[in-house]
Amino acid sequence: MTPVRIGVLGCADIARRRMLPAMAATDGVEIAAVASGDAARARELAGQFGARPVHGYAALLDRDDVDAVYVPLPAALHEEWTEAALRAGKHVLAEKPLTTGPAGTGRLMAPAERSGRVLMENVMFVHHPQHAAVAKLVADGAIGEVRAFQAAFAIPALPEDNIRHRADLGGGALWDTGVYPVRAALHHLGDSLRVVGATLVQQPGRTVDTGGAALLRTPEGVSAQLVFGLDHAYRSSYEIWGSEGRITVDRAFTPPADMPPQVLLERRSGTERIALPAADQVARTVAAFADAVRTGGKPDPDPVCLRQAELLHDVRVHASVDSA
Repeated sequence: MTPVRIGVLGCADIARRRMLPAMAATDGVEIAAVASGDAARARELAGQFGARPVHGYAALLDRDDVDAVYVPLPAALHEEWTEAALRAGKHVLAEKPLTTGPAGTGRLMAPAERSGRVLMENVMFVHHPQHAAVAKLVADGAIGEVRAFQAAFAIPALPEDNIRHRADLGGGALWDTGVYPVRAALHHLGDSLRVVGATLVQQPGRTVDTGGAALLRTPEGVSAQLVFGLDHAYRSSYEIWGSEGRITVDRAFTPPADMPPQVLLERRSGTERIALPAADQVARTVAAFADAVRTGGKPDPDPVCLRQAELLHDVRVHASVDSA
């Protein structure tokens, strides 16, 4: 198998902790190069994975030994460098959100389609098989007709110097943690969702939203209540409520690779904990991207990044920003 040679733009924490180790462990993937504006940082991280250090992002895009690019830069830089990578003829795996608006996301999809290059947003949880298992339970009528959906993803307060506190770098809860419940609603309720109302909260002294909530609905009247934040006790879950029961998924968005998930199914006849096998969603995401590059197809599951970007934009438009 000819390896997919990936170059990495930047030395972000998620690249160090999650993505590069997964790439190094995936058959058919080679970490070819790591670029940074700081030559020493590039050498240090590249050295850990036997890759070539590159000083500067543009220099990496010029290399002919790089087939694809992973973009873990701050959200505000995703559009610029993803577009540059596509124009350089590279496939792209970019951190979420792909851009900070639907117009930018739409602009990126056009050159990707014209050039036949894979463009994939790195929303990893959709690659975990527990969500397919939940979808099958719903399709099989385990909870009757779906009436409502609820999802929450929030994390504890971050260090003061974290980039997610910086508006100029695309920080804020909506674009960081809000992506997850919005994507989960799309995953289970479909792309006809629309935003009914929303609110964003900004803590004193911050220039970005630190939390928020949104209410969405389908044309059939199924509601989706979504909550997200950057200054909360940790929560990562969703619930599908039907006419005859309820399904709850805990650790829905960031389950450890060695943790066998348990889906809670509650019905009038009783409560059942359905044990599912552990899975490494990071490794599965890398494999899906590499397979799409090799075959010229779309990653599985099919990306819905444009509709997701539209909904995130609509949440912001509907929101009244409150100072806590």
